[in-house]
Amino acid sequence: MNRLAALGIAVVVVIYLLFSSLYVVNPRQQAVVTRFGQITQVQTKPGLYFKLPTSLVDDVQIIDNRLLRYDIANMTLQVKDGKFYVVDAFVTYRIADARKFRERALGSLDLVEDRLGARFDAALRQVYGLREFQAALSAERADMMTQARDLIRPDMAELGVDVVDVRILRTDLTDQVSAQTYDRMKAERLAQAALLRANGQQAAQSIRAIANRQSIEIVADATKDSEILRGQGDATRSKIYADAYNIDPNFFAFYRSMQAYRTGLASSGTTMLLSPDSQFFQYFGDEGKSDVPKDITLPPPAQPTVAPVPDVIPPTDINTLTNEAVPPVTPVVGAPAAATPAVPAANDNAAPAAPAASAPAAAEPAPATAK
Repeated sequence: MNRLAALGIAVVVVIYLLFSSLYVVNPRQQAVVTRFGQITQVQTKPGLYFKLPTSLVDDVQIIDNRLLRYDIANMTLQVKDGKFYVVDAFVTYRIADARKFRERALGSLDLVEDRLGARFDAALRQVYGLREFQAALSAERADMMTQARDLIRPDMAELGVDVVDVRILRTDLTDQVSAQTYDRMKAERLAQAALLRANGQQAAQSIRAIANRQSIEIVADATKDSEILRGQGDATRSKIYADAYNIDPNFFAFYRSMQAYRTGLASSGTTMLLSPDSQFFQYFGDEGKSDVPKDITLPPPAQPTVAPVPDVIPPTDINTLTNEAVPPVTPVVGAPAAATPAVPAANDNAAPAAPAASAPAAAEPAPATAK
């Protein structure tokens, strides 16, 4: 019985010594073997390794060989012009030299991260402090991250740590700087809007001036053309009057006097004070006769049949008056020597006229009312 117990105890001890002398290193790890606190082996390749049994003699420390990350959040940094940013950033690193990591950092990641955080903070402050306010929001951001990484590497290499990369996650403005920035942006946009409005008003005034000038030119051209046409019409009218006067000046004087009577003696409520022997009443005299100026050559008198003149004289076409031949008539005494042609109404029918032969016989003297 005692032999069996001793044999069991021996087997247990052998198994313990066997398993305590073995250790495994996987691809994501590296191992540091120390004997009484002194480093004897550093295993960086994966595999199964042996050491002296029990941890009292040889101790194995497994170190992570993967990339590790250290973050800094809500860090306030001042730039060159005195303004502030709120920055979130992180740094990735790995244990490159396990021996140095064990000797100088005592194999503690907490100690490494404390030192890394201090170096990272100082590097970011130095990088941001050398640049203007807009640099962190421009293409210089990549250079800033590279520069911060290069500043950290030498110090961390002494601990056996390789700094792989530095990344800036967020760069925001503080509340005070944000308000100032928004105010400046607003002022810039308002200035740009005012400039656009001023340019638009200038363009509108230029277009309006050009349009006004063109309208004045168009109106001037139209006025010129209208005056030319009016002059041509006046010339044609004067020619028609001259032709009509040359056909029978005596009748033309009588016709003009009738028009003057119709206009002047109409019931318009106007009172005229005229002498009875005024030239205006030359056809109201002694049988409507008066002396004819000597400078007018009249045709020989004819003996037409005298017919009474109706109260209403039918209208006569001016074309018929100017184109048809008028028979000779008895001279009308008292006709003006130089009757000024009056402007007739612009229509197809001329003012009413009576035959020249019957005018003196039909004229009835009308007493003038003198007031």
